[in-house]
Amino acid sequence: MIESVKRADPDELLARLKVEEKQQTRGRLKIFLGYVAGVGKTYAMLDAAHQRKAEGMDVVVGYIETHGRKETEALLNDLEVLPRREIEYHGVKLSEMDLDKVLARRPRDGTRLLVLVDELAHSNAPGLRHPKRYQDVEEILSEGIDVYTTVNIQHLESLNDVVQQITGVKVRETVPDSVIDEASEIELVDLPPDELLNRLREGKVYVPQQVSRALENFFRKGNLTALRELSLRRAADRVDNQMVDYMHAKSIPGPWSAGERILVCLNTHPLKDHLVRAGRRLADDLNAEWYVVHVETPAYLHSLPGIRAVIQRNLRLAEELGAKVVKITGASVADAVIKFAYENNITKITWSVRVKTHHKKRCGNSFQMV
Repeated sequence: MIESVKRADPDELLARLKVEEKQQTRGRLKIFLGYVAGVGKTYAMLDAAHQRKAEGMDVVVGYIETHGRKETEALLNDLEVLPRREIEYHGVKLSEMDLDKVLARRPRDGTRLLVLVDELAHSNAPGLRHPKRYQDVEEILSEGIDVYTTVNIQHLESLNDVVQQITGVKVRETVPDSVIDEASEIELVDLPPDELLNRLREGKVYVPQQVSRALENFFRKGNLTALRELSLRRAADRVDNQMVDYMHAKSIPGPWSAGERILVCLNTHPLKDHLVRAGRRLADDLNAEWYVVHVETPAYLHSLPGIRAVIQRNLRLAEELGAKVVKITGASVADAVIKFAYENNITKITWSVRVKTHHKKRCGNSFQMV
Protein backbone atom coordinates (compact mmCIF):
# COMPACT_ATOMS: atom_id res chain seq x y z
CA MET A 1 0.00 0.00 0.00
CA ILE A 2 1.26 3.48 -0.80
CA GLU A 3 2.11 5.63 2.18
CA SER A 4 -0.16 8.46 1.06
CA VAL A 5 -3.31 6.38 1.55
CA LYS A 6 -2.46 5.41 5.13
CA ARG A 7 -3.23 8.85 6.52
CA ALA A 8 -6.39 10.91 6.19
CA ASP A 9 -6.01 13.96 3.95
CA PRO A 10 -5.64 17.11 6.16
CA ASP A 11 -7.92 19.17 3.91
CA GLU A 12 -10.60 16.48 4.07
CA LEU A 13 -10.33 16.35 7.86
CA LEU A 14 -10.64 20.14 8.10
CA ALA A 15 -13.68 20.15 5.83
CA ARG A 16 -15.24 17.37 7.87
CA LEU A 17 -14.64 19.27 11.12
CA LYS A 18 -16.37 22.34 9.68
CA VAL A 19 -19.35 20.21 8.65
CA GLU A 20 -19.52 18.66 12.14
CA GLU A 21 -19.40 22.11 13.77
CA LYS A 22 -22.28 23.24 11.57
CA GLN A 23 -24.25 20.10 12.43
CA GLN A 24 -23.92 20.80 16.15
CA THR A 25 -26.03 23.96 15.85
CA ARG A 26 -28.24 22.83 12.97
CA GLY A 27 -31.28 20.59 13.36
CA ARG A 28 -31.16 17.00 12.16
CA LEU A 29 -33.24 16.01 9.15
CA LYS A 30 -34.66 12.50 8.75
CA ILE A 31 -36.40 11.66 5.47
CA PHE A 32 -38.88 8.82 5.08
CA LEU A 33 -38.38 7.90 1.42
CA GLY A 34 -40.92 5.95 -0.65
CA TYR A 35 -41.52 5.24 -4.30
CA VAL A 36 -45.15 6.35 -4.57
CA ALA A 37 -48.13 7.46 -2.48
CA GLY A 38 -49.59 4.77 -0.24
CA VAL A 39 -46.48 2.81 0.76
CA GLY A 40 -46.77 4.05 4.34
CA LYS A 41 -44.31 6.96 4.69
CA THR A 42 -46.54 9.16 6.85
CA TYR A 43 -47.55 6.20 9.02
CA ALA A 44 -43.88 5.23 9.52
CA MET A 45 -42.99 8.83 10.37
CA LEU A 46 -45.77 9.13 12.96
CA ASP A 47 -44.87 5.75 14.45
CA ALA A 48 -41.24 6.85 14.81
CA ALA A 49 -42.38 10.15 16.34
CA HIS A 50 -44.30 8.27 19.05
CA GLN A 51 -41.12 6.36 19.84
CA ARG A 52 -39.17 9.63 20.19
CA LYS A 53 -41.89 11.03 22.44
CA ALA A 54 -41.79 7.91 24.63
CA GLU A 55 -38.05 8.51 24.98
CA GLY A 56 -38.77 11.98 26.39
CA MET A 57 -38.30 14.11 23.27
CA ASP A 58 -40.50 17.16 22.64
CA VAL A 59 -42.51 16.31 19.49
CA VAL A 60 -45.01 18.48 17.58
CA VAL A 61 -46.85 18.14 14.27
CA GLY A 62 -46.14 21.03 11.92
CA TYR A 63 -48.07 19.57 8.99
CA ILE A 64 -49.49 16.10 8.37
CA GLU A 65 -51.64 15.00 5.44
CA THR A 66 -53.55 11.80 6.35
CA HIS A 67 -55.60 11.63 3.11
CA GLY A 68 -58.45 10.29 5.23
CA ARG A 69 -56.61 7.08 6.17
CA LYS A 70 -58.02 6.04 9.54
CA GLU A 71 -54.95 4.12 10.71
CA THR A 72 -52.81 7.19 10.00
CA GLU A 73 -55.24 9.56 11.68
CA ALA A 74 -55.20 7.36 14.80
CA LEU A 75 -51.47 7.99 15.17
CA LEU A 76 -52.12 11.72 15.61
CA ASN A 77 -53.63 10.96 19.01
CA ASP A 78 -51.45 12.13 21.92
CA LEU A 79 -49.34 14.33 19.62
CA GLU A 80 -49.43 18.13 19.79
CA VAL A 81 -50.67 19.48 16.44
CA LEU A 82 -49.83 23.09 15.62
CA PRO A 83 -52.60 25.20 14.01
CA ARG A 84 -52.26 25.66 10.26
CA ARG A 85 -52.27 28.93 8.39
CA GLU A 86 -55.28 29.59 6.15
CA ILE A 87 -54.56 31.35 2.86
CA GLU A 88 -57.24 32.52 0.41
CA TYR A 89 -56.16 32.22 -3.22
CA HIS A 90 -58.58 33.02 -6.08
CA GLY A 91 -61.55 32.45 -3.81
CA VAL A 92 -60.27 29.11 -2.51
CA LYS A 93 -59.07 28.58 1.07
CA LEU A 94 -55.76 26.75 1.25
CA SER A 95 -54.39 25.23 4.44
CA GLU A 96 -50.62 25.45 4.87
CA MET A 97 -48.03 24.87 7.57
CA ASP A 98 -47.59 27.97 9.74
CA LEU A 99 -43.82 28.39 9.70
CA ASP A 100 -43.81 31.17 12.29
CA LYS A 101 -45.79 29.03 14.76
CA VAL A 102 -43.28 26.21 14.27
CA LEU A 103 -40.33 28.52 14.98
CA ALA A 104 -42.08 30.09 17.97
CA ARG A 105 -42.73 26.64 19.44
CA ARG A 106 -39.00 26.02 20.02
CA PRO A 107 -38.38 25.44 23.75
CA ARG A 108 -36.39 28.18 25.47
CA ASP A 109 -34.74 25.82 27.94
CA GLY A 110 -32.53 24.22 25.30
CA THR A 111 -34.66 21.07 24.99
CA ARG A 112 -34.45 19.45 21.57
CA LEU A 113 -37.61 19.87 19.50
CA LEU A 114 -38.75 17.48 16.76
CA VAL A 115 -41.23 18.78 14.17
CA LEU A 116 -43.13 16.52 11.74
CA VAL A 117 -43.51 18.03 8.26
CA ASP A 118 -45.22 15.86 5.66
CA GLU A 119 -44.80 16.08 1.86
CA LEU A 120 -41.42 17.79 1.48
CA ALA A 121 -41.89 18.53 -2.25
CA HIS A 122 -45.14 20.48 -1.73
CA SER A 123 -45.46 23.93 -3.35
CA ASN A 124 -46.70 26.57 -0.91
CA ALA A 125 -49.58 28.89 -1.59
CA PRO A 126 -48.60 32.31 -3.02
CA GLY A 127 -47.91 34.88 -0.34
CA LEU A 128 -46.03 32.64 2.07
CA ARG A 129 -42.41 33.35 2.95
CA HIS A 130 -41.04 30.51 0.82
CA PRO A 131 -42.44 29.12 -2.42
CA LYS A 132 -41.54 25.51 -1.51
CA ARG A 133 -42.01 23.50 1.66
CA TYR A 134 -38.44 22.16 1.56
CA GLN A 135 -37.33 25.79 1.96
CA ASP A 136 -39.52 26.04 5.08
CA VAL A 137 -37.76 22.94 6.37
CA GLU A 138 -34.36 24.48 5.66
CA GLU A 139 -35.27 27.49 7.81
CA ILE A 140 -36.52 25.23 10.61
CA LEU A 141 -33.28 23.22 10.54
CA SER A 142 -31.18 26.41 10.59
CA GLU A 143 -32.86 27.30 13.91
CA GLY A 144 -31.61 24.08 15.50
CA ILE A 145 -34.94 22.23 15.29
CA ASP A 146 -35.03 18.59 14.18
CA VAL A 147 -37.38 17.58 11.36
CA TYR A 148 -38.98 14.34 10.21
CA THR A 149 -40.37 14.57 6.68
CA THR A 150 -41.59 12.42 3.77
CA VAL A 151 -40.86 12.38 0.05
CA ASN A 152 -41.36 10.06 -2.92
CA ILE A 153 -38.52 9.16 -5.28
CA GLN A 154 -40.21 10.79 -8.30
CA HIS A 155 -39.82 14.20 -6.67
CA LEU A 156 -35.99 14.20 -6.82
CA GLU A 157 -34.84 16.81 -9.32
CA SER A 158 -32.13 14.61 -10.89
CA LEU A 159 -34.67 11.85 -11.66
CA ASN A 160 -37.31 14.13 -13.19
CA ASP A 161 -36.67 13.13 -16.80
CA VAL A 162 -36.23 9.45 -15.88
CA VAL A 163 -39.59 9.39 -14.09
CA GLN A 164 -41.28 11.07 -17.06
CA GLN A 165 -39.80 8.46 -19.41
CA ILE A 166 -41.05 5.63 -17.17
CA THR A 167 -44.52 6.91 -16.36
CA GLY A 168 -45.30 9.42 -19.10
CA VAL A 169 -46.06 11.95 -16.35
CA LYS A 170 -44.09 15.16 -15.87
CA VAL A 171 -43.68 15.68 -12.11
CA ARG A 172 -43.93 19.42 -11.45
CA GLU A 173 -43.00 19.48 -7.77
CA THR A 174 -39.34 18.57 -7.22
CA VAL A 175 -36.77 18.72 -4.44
CA PRO A 176 -33.05 19.44 -5.05
CA ASP A 177 -30.92 16.34 -4.57
CA SER A 178 -28.77 18.33 -2.14
CA VAL A 179 -31.63 18.24 0.39
CA ILE A 180 -31.55 14.44 0.30
CA ASP A 181 -27.76 14.24 0.28
CA GLU A 182 -27.43 16.47 3.36
CA ALA A 183 -30.09 14.68 5.42
CA SER A 184 -28.83 13.15 8.65
CA GLU A 185 -30.78 9.97 8.02
CA ILE A 186 -32.91 8.36 5.31
CA GLU A 187 -35.38 5.57 6.09
CA LEU A 188 -36.66 3.63 3.10
CA VAL A 189 -40.37 2.82 3.39
CA ASP A 190 -41.03 -0.03 1.00
CA LEU A 191 -44.04 -2.11 -0.01
CA PRO A 192 -44.19 -4.68 -2.86
CA PRO A 193 -46.25 -3.39 -5.83
CA ASP A 194 -48.87 -6.16 -5.54
CA GLU A 195 -49.55 -5.26 -1.90
CA LEU A 196 -49.73 -1.58 -2.79
CA LEU A 197 -52.23 -2.27 -5.59
CA ASN A 198 -54.36 -4.26 -3.13
CA ARG A 199 -54.30 -1.29 -0.73
CA LEU A 200 -55.32 0.97 -3.59
CA ARG A 201 -58.29 -1.24 -4.57
CA GLU A 202 -59.37 -1.42 -0.92
CA GLY A 203 -59.56 2.38 -0.77
CA LYS A 204 -56.60 2.75 1.60
CA VAL A 205 -54.62 5.07 -0.70
CA TYR A 206 -57.15 7.29 -2.49
CA VAL A 207 -60.87 7.94 -2.21
CA PRO A 208 -62.94 5.50 -4.35
CA GLN A 209 -63.58 7.91 -7.24
CA GLN A 210 -59.81 8.33 -7.75
CA VAL A 211 -58.89 4.63 -7.68
CA SER A 212 -59.80 3.62 -11.24
CA ARG A 213 -58.03 6.66 -12.72
CA ALA A 214 -54.90 5.91 -10.65
CA LEU A 215 -54.87 2.25 -11.79
CA GLU A 216 -55.11 3.32 -15.44
CA ASN A 217 -52.30 5.87 -15.18
CA PHE A 218 -49.53 6.25 -12.61
CA PHE A 219 -50.28 3.07 -10.64
CA ARG A 220 -49.65 0.56 -13.42
CA LYS A 221 -47.55 -2.32 -12.08
CA GLY A 222 -44.69 -1.66 -14.51
CA ASN A 223 -44.46 1.95 -13.35
CA LEU A 224 -44.51 0.91 -9.70
CA THR A 225 -41.78 -1.70 -10.21
CA ALA A 226 -39.50 0.80 -11.97
CA LEU A 227 -40.09 3.53 -9.37
CA ARG A 228 -39.48 1.04 -6.58
CA GLU A 229 -36.13 0.10 -8.14
CA LEU A 230 -35.18 3.80 -8.32
CA SER A 231 -35.93 4.26 -4.62
CA LEU A 232 -34.01 1.12 -3.62
CA ARG A 233 -31.00 2.20 -5.68
CA ARG A 234 -31.06 5.74 -4.28
CA ALA A 235 -31.18 4.43 -0.71
CA ALA A 236 -28.35 1.96 -1.45
CA ASP A 237 -26.21 4.74 -2.96
CA ARG A 238 -26.74 6.80 0.17
CA VAL A 239 -25.59 3.94 2.43
CA ASP A 240 -22.59 3.30 0.18
CA ASN A 241 -21.55 6.96 0.30
CA GLN A 242 -21.86 6.95 4.09
CA MET A 243 -19.59 3.90 4.22
CA VAL A 244 -16.94 5.62 2.08
CA ASP A 245 -17.16 8.79 4.22
CA TYR A 246 -16.65 6.65 7.33
CA MET A 247 -13.64 4.95 5.78
CA HIS A 248 -12.10 8.31 4.90
CA ALA A 249 -12.79 9.74 8.37
CA LYS A 250 -11.20 6.72 10.06
CA SER A 251 -8.34 6.45 7.53
CA ILE A 252 -9.42 2.90 6.63
CA PRO A 253 -7.69 1.93 3.38
CA GLY A 254 -10.34 -0.55 2.19
CA PRO A 255 -11.86 -1.70 0.07
CA TRP A 256 -14.85 -3.07 1.96
CA SER A 257 -16.62 -5.28 -0.53
CA ALA A 258 -20.17 -4.52 0.58
CA GLY A 259 -20.98 -3.66 -3.04
CA GLU A 260 -19.10 -3.88 -6.32
CA ARG A 261 -17.33 -0.84 -7.76
CA ILE A 262 -15.64 -1.10 -11.13
CA LEU A 263 -12.64 0.96 -12.25
CA VAL A 264 -11.64 1.15 -15.92
CA CYS A 265 -8.18 2.61 -16.61
CA LEU A 266 -7.69 4.42 -19.95
CA ASN A 267 -4.37 4.83 -21.69
CA THR A 268 -3.09 4.77 -25.28
CA HIS A 269 -3.61 1.04 -25.78
CA PRO A 270 -5.37 0.32 -29.13
CA LEU A 271 -8.24 -1.56 -27.41
CA LYS A 272 -9.25 1.30 -25.13
CA ASP A 273 -12.73 1.90 -26.63
CA HIS A 274 -13.50 -1.82 -26.33
CA LEU A 275 -12.36 -1.60 -22.70
CA VAL A 276 -14.86 1.19 -21.94
CA ARG A 277 -17.74 -0.83 -23.41
CA ALA A 278 -16.58 -3.94 -21.58
CA GLY A 279 -16.54 -1.94 -18.35
CA ARG A 280 -20.15 -0.90 -18.93
CA ARG A 281 -21.18 -4.52 -19.58
CA LEU A 282 -19.38 -5.68 -16.43
CA ALA A 283 -21.02 -2.94 -14.37
CA ASP A 284 -24.44 -3.98 -15.74
CA ASP A 285 -23.78 -7.66 -14.99
CA LEU A 286 -22.74 -6.87 -11.40
CA ASN A 287 -25.26 -4.05 -10.91
CA ALA A 288 -22.24 -1.95 -9.92
CA GLU A 289 -21.18 1.69 -9.92
CA TRP A 290 -18.31 2.22 -12.35
CA TYR A 291 -15.53 4.73 -12.93
CA VAL A 292 -13.30 5.48 -15.90
CA VAL A 293 -9.98 7.02 -14.89
CA HIS A 294 -7.22 8.54 -16.98
CA VAL A 295 -3.88 9.38 -15.41
CA GLU A 296 -2.18 12.43 -16.92
CA THR A 297 1.52 11.63 -16.55
CA PRO A 298 4.35 13.92 -17.74
CA ALA A 299 4.76 11.58 -20.72
CA TYR A 300 1.08 11.95 -21.66
CA LEU A 301 1.26 15.75 -21.47
CA HIS A 302 4.07 15.68 -24.04
CA SER A 303 2.41 13.07 -26.29
CA LEU A 304 1.22 13.70 -29.83
CA PRO A 305 -2.06 15.66 -30.27
CA GLY A 306 -3.61 12.66 -32.03
CA ILE A 307 -3.05 10.43 -29.00
CA ARG A 308 -4.57 12.99 -26.63
CA ALA A 309 -7.56 13.40 -28.97
CA VAL A 310 -8.21 9.65 -28.88
CA ILE A 311 -8.13 9.64 -25.08
CA GLN A 312 -10.56 12.56 -24.88
CA ARG A 313 -12.89 10.85 -27.35
CA ASN A 314 -12.97 7.72 -25.22
CA LEU A 315 -13.56 9.72 -22.04
CA ARG A 316 -16.59 11.26 -23.75
CA LEU A 317 -17.73 7.75 -24.72
CA ALA A 318 -17.43 6.70 -21.08
CA GLU A 319 -19.61 9.64 -19.99
CA GLU A 320 -22.22 8.73 -22.61
CA LEU A 321 -22.27 5.16 -21.29
CA GLY A 322 -22.90 6.39 -17.74
CA ALA A 323 -19.44 6.13 -16.14
CA LYS A 324 -18.10 8.56 -13.57
CA VAL A 325 -15.12 9.99 -15.47
CA VAL A 326 -12.13 11.12 -13.43
CA LYS A 327 -8.85 12.69 -14.54
CA ILE A 328 -5.92 12.48 -12.13
CA THR A 329 -2.26 13.41 -12.36
CA GLY A 330 0.72 11.37 -11.27
CA ALA A 331 4.22 10.32 -12.16
CA SER A 332 3.20 6.65 -12.20
CA VAL A 333 -0.02 5.38 -13.75
CA ALA A 334 -0.07 2.28 -11.56
CA ASP A 335 0.56 4.16 -8.30
CA ALA A 336 -2.08 6.79 -9.09
CA VAL A 337 -4.68 4.18 -10.07
CA ILE A 338 -4.07 2.01 -6.99
CA LYS A 339 -4.27 5.07 -4.71
CA PHE A 340 -7.59 6.06 -6.34
CA ALA A 341 -8.88 2.49 -5.97
CA TYR A 342 -8.14 2.39 -2.24
CA GLU A 343 -9.65 5.81 -1.59
CA ASN A 344 -12.87 5.09 -3.51
CA ASN A 345 -13.52 1.52 -2.36
CA ILE A 346 -12.98 -0.02 -5.80
CA THR A 347 -13.43 -3.80 -5.89
CA LYS A 348 -12.52 -4.59 -9.51
CA ILE A 349 -10.07 -2.93 -11.92
CA THR A 350 -9.94 -3.42 -15.69
CA TRP A 351 -6.66 -2.49 -17.36
CA SER A 352 -5.54 -2.75 -20.97
CA VAL A 353 -1.85 -3.28 -20.19
CA ARG A 354 0.03 -5.88 -18.20
CA VAL A 355 0.37 -4.77 -14.57
CA LYS A 356 3.86 -5.08 -13.15
CA THR A 357 4.35 -7.87 -10.63
CA HIS A 358 5.15 -5.59 -7.68
CA HIS A 359 1.88 -3.72 -8.22
CA LYS A 360 -0.03 -6.99 -8.26
CA LYS A 361 1.57 -7.94 -4.97
CA ARG A 362 0.73 -4.56 -3.50
CA CYS A 363 -2.94 -5.06 -4.37
CA GLY A 364 -3.04 -8.43 -2.63
CA ASN A 365 -6.65 -9.52 -2.20
CA SER A 366 -7.97 -5.98 -1.77
CA PHE A 367 -9.36 -5.71 -5.29
CA GLN A 368 -9.42 -7.89 -8.36
CA MET A 369 -7.75 -7.24 -11.70
CA VAL A 370 -10.07 -8.28 -14.54
